[in-house]
Amino acid sequence: MIQAHGLTKQYGRVTAVDALSFAIPRGRVVGFLGPNGAGKTTTIRMLAGILPPTAGWAEVDGLDVEKHPLEVRRRIGYLPEAAPTYSEMRVIEFLRFRARIFGVERGKRRRNIDLALRRCWLEEVKRRPIHQLSKGYRQRVGLAAALLHQPPVLILDEPTVGLDPTQIREIRGLLRELSQTQTILLSTHILPEVELTCDQIIMIARGRVRAQGSIDDLRTSAERHGRYVIEADSAAAEQALRDLRGAKEVHSQPIDGKWRRITVTAAAGDQDLRERIAALLATVKCSVRELRREAPSLEHLFVTMIAQAEEEAATEANRAGSTGATRAAA
Repeated sequence: MIQAHGLTKQYGRVTAVDALSFAIPRGRVVGFLGPNGAGKTTTIRMLAGILPPTAGWAEVDGLDVEKHPLEVRRRIGYLPEAAPTYSEMRVIEFLRFRARIFGVERGKRRRNIDLALRRCWLEEVKRRPIHQLSKGYRQRVGLAAALLHQPPVLILDEPTVGLDPTQIREIRGLLRELSQTQTILLSTHILPEVELTCDQIIMIARGRVRAQGSIDDLRTSAERHGRYVIEADSAAAEQALRDLRGAKEVHSQPIDGKWRRITVTAAAGDQDLRERIAALLATVKCSVRELRREAPSLEHLFVTMIAQAEEEAATEANRAGSTGATRAAA
């Protein structure tokens, strides 16, 4: 339903989106994850036909976004992070206005508006001016407007911003209901929401896809970077663990005057290290009051992905600086 190939956006020398490629099947709820500044909103605007790509292409429902922009926009319900509304209008007036803009047939407008009001829990405030509504209610008005023309694709940029926990749960249920007939791309950085709402995830950082797949696939990927927590009473334990076969990273911090908490991150693909850690600690004759393997999580994978992206960026910057210095010397 949504396909991107080599999608790239540059602003002068800055590459905001760097050759993104992904495909989203029909009827899926897909979480589009990344830290602030990762390129999520820029990608969404290219998919919606608002920004032209510098390179690459995108299709929505089989239509090229650049070649058929109007047809693509008719197939998309787009909710930006700051829901665009006319604050002096009443809710019902704004929805009627949006229905006309999107070319909803006169005979269907009232039915579509009533359905959007009901789905977004706006019936009680439909005659109130939008500027009198809370941020959460204004967000619901934006979502209702995106649903009016019953598009096959919904692209939602941080749809739960400003909502309270009850409203977030209601939106989650609504997205599940809508996924029966629509494909949804949900941009966010709230991991618990993604795990509860989405079928698939696309993770990006610094404009590049870092991981994508089903929730189960990504959890399996996280398992390959197991983490172990040890509490011991000797600094010798930390040094011994740094030499442990299969350990990628070791961090240590004091708990009090006697005990230290040591965190060991396993190298990718290594097996359970608990027996190996226990045997090693026995050789340094320290007291151990805790040894556990942390359950893998998407949060850990997300943090690891960001760290790798920052590492790559630093390496590229150093390489560019070295090349520039060499040319200047020549």
